Amino acid sequence: MQIDSLEALRQRYAAPQERAVKKQLAALDRHCLQFISLSPFVVLSTCDAQRQLDASPRGGPPGFVKADADGALLIPDSPGNNRLDSLENILATGQLGLLFLIPGFDETLRVNGSAVLSVAPADIDRCTDERRAPKLVIKLTVQAAYLHCAKAFLRSRLWSPSARVDRATLPTAGQMISDQTGITVAAETQAEMVQRYAPDL
Repeated sequence: MQIDSLEALRQRYAAPQERAVKKQLAALDRHCLQFISLSPFVVLSTCDAQRQLDASPRGGPPGFVKADADGALLIPDSPGNNRLDSLENILATGQLGLLFLIPGFDETLRVNGSAVLSVAPADIDRCTDERRAPKLVIKLTVQAAYLHCAKAFLRSRLWSPSARVDRATLPTAGQMISDQTGITVAAETQAEMVQRYAPDL
């Protein structure tokens, strides 16, 4: 059996509490802006014109995602694997969802809106740091923003030292990708991988 209607879905759940509905904002307030200024990590959620979904992690120093004077968010595009999945999806749909995390915080911040790929000098300058100027900036016009409760992180114990998994439990990413693709690359340790990535960090 499966649920195939909104009515059938809603029959299984209570109505959301008033606070859960009203916490959704149409623009970033001071709390949202402070949360973003402390966040070194955000997940970008996009889809293409055929509704094929993608979620992509992005990281940088705390506050690497900037807010401009109009309340739009600016996300610098840092060096990656050049697949450009998120960027191509933004071109196709103009929509973007964000999930901001702060290490040690069990709450997250969700922000949704319309997005463009900007090469405007002002946007590039705003996101340029001592290491590099981005090739482009993802510019998000906020349509909805809200704080998400701590339950998922409390259940997962994500920040708990006792929940940490030894990295040696799995092969290196390079080894796993070689197995998946059949493309053999030279083996490297975790430390060697970090050193190889260093110029792009």
